Amino acid sequence: MFKREVKKIKDVILYNLRQNGLETPLLQRRLIEAWPETAGPIVAKYTSDLRIYNQTLFIHVSNPSLRSNLMMNRQRYVEKLNQHVGAQIITDIRFR
Repeated sequence: MFKREVKKIKDVILYNLRQNGLETPLLQRRLIEAWPETAGPIVAKYTSDLRIYNQTLFIHVSNPSLRSNLMMNRQRYVEKLNQHVGAQIITDIRFR
């Protein structure tokens, strides 16, 4: 009898995602979906149209005073969002 190499299903799925180039888009989607939880419900209410381009998260903010407050705390949000996903997906956030 021979012993097989046993792998966790999570590792097999992640390996296949990496091989097909789908890991980064999946992590980007998870990061965008984590915004309301990370920012809080009140902030999420005034934000929309989240997009990631060149490791920068672009967010439309409908309230100018909230936009300036978010800009002062953007590095904290970058760290929290990357931590939530478990990978370095974004390096900056731009509020427009």
